Amino acid sequence: MKPRSLGVRLIALALTLCLTAPGWLAARVQPSHGFNMFSAQEEAQAGQQAAQQAQKQLPMLPDSNPVTKYVQSLGAQLAAYAPGEKWPYSFHVVNQKEINAFALPGGPLFVNLGTIQAADNEAELAGVIAHEISHVVQRHGTRAASKQMAAQLPLAVLGGLMGRGALSQMAQLGLSFGIGSYFLKNSRQAEKEADLLGAGIMYDAGYDPRQMASFFRKIQAEGGARAPEFFSDHPDPGNRFEYVSREANTLPAKRYRADSGDFQSVKNVVAGMKPLTAQQIAAQQKTQGTGEATGGNVTPSASWKTLEHDVFRISYPENWRVYGDQTSAVTIAPEGGISQNAVAYGAIVSVYQPENAGAGLDTNTHELIATLKQSNPDLRQIGRDEDIRVNGVLGKSTDLIGSSPIKDAQGSATHERDWLVTFPRRDGSLLYVVFISPDRDFGQLRPTFEQMLKSMRAK
Repeated sequence: MKPRSLGVRLIALALTLCLTAPGWLAARVQPSHGFNMFSAQEEAQAGQQAAQQAQKQLPMLPDSNPVTKYVQSLGAQLAAYAPGEKWPYSFHVVNQKEINAFALPGGPLFVNLGTIQAADNEAELAGVIAHEISHVVQRHGTRAASKQMAAQLPLAVLGGLMGRGALSQMAQLGLSFGIGSYFLKNSRQAEKEADLLGAGIMYDAGYDPRQMASFFRKIQAEGGARAPEFFSDHPDPGNRFEYVSREANTLPAKRYRADSGDFQSVKNVVAGMKPLTAQQIAAQQKTQGTGEATGGNVTPSASWKTLEHDVFRISYPENWRVYGDQTSAVTIAPEGGISQNAVAYGAIVSVYQPENAGAGLDTNTHELIATLKQSNPDLRQIGRDEDIRVNGVLGKSTDLIGSSPIKDAQGSATHERDWLVTFPRRDGSLLYVVFISPDRDFGQLRPTFEQMLKSMRAK
């Protein structure tokens, strides 16, 4: 029997690699990993709940619409090449003019009609969808929520959250993946990860990955009324076209797909459509009413009580309640001071563990402020932090302002005033108290807050 030639052996080896390494067809950049409190089942459930809410709040094209059917077909083709967990992907079209798209945890994906109108070819639209699929694959939403929950759990209003599922904890903390959620606004690092993973998905589905970066660059250059919304949720990591092109150059040369007949048909359909603007949609949503506090009197009584905590002692008005126990973070608030599972009036007292215990009071206070901003992206410092001495202990005093859970009579957002005071502990951690009130009422409550602070003693 004649020995097989070298060429035959190489062909056999190549075939063996194809058969034994299904990753050959997978996206070349693999998903990153990070801290995540959500199981796959909880993540899918969270996404489905958020999707149902989004479909109630946004003007949706029905599933029977040919534009929606096309996006669902294109999305399914791309999702087939998504690596990692096989999420239950679903694809929806929002009748909105601004260029944007967003993905919810576990697979629901929404594309604005304006994005389809702006795409000059099918690969550009495929790039947007592949990018959003990559956010799902990377679990960016639940990873961001997990990080925030880990930071905010000590601030829990109701306490006793540990031991429950992540979804239950999230609900108790008043967090969600709803429209406009902080967790759906991606970081630059998350954007770059989604770009590179999406480039691989596009390539495996037969599309030129460079078209994704080209589309993003085009809408950024055009600017105008439609582009800013996209970049508020998808910040440009910088050099996007260059690094996507470099990634594409590492992939074997191939003949890329041209526009399908369905794409051309859909482009003809959407050209004559007039989607709603974000302003028009917001006007429709304004009928949801106001978010007043839960009711009850927020005025402090003249009589006071004292809380003996394992870490501190503090006095507070007798008609205010303490949430938490002697070993946890506590919230002290009037009966009407809690709105939408958030503190609208009252004080939160807790201990913060900084990354570097020896960094000093000033550095660790600013690290704490950065952590607090994650739960309230609108939070910003007013002026400079100042030294303060309470019962002989030197601390830091910082005034902040952000968005209050309380709405005005017209249903518009109001400002919240937060007064943060921090003290160093012997182990390098911070004991801190945050006094909270709508900005309009802070002046009236300040004497009460000052009296509470004067009564505070660390143990």
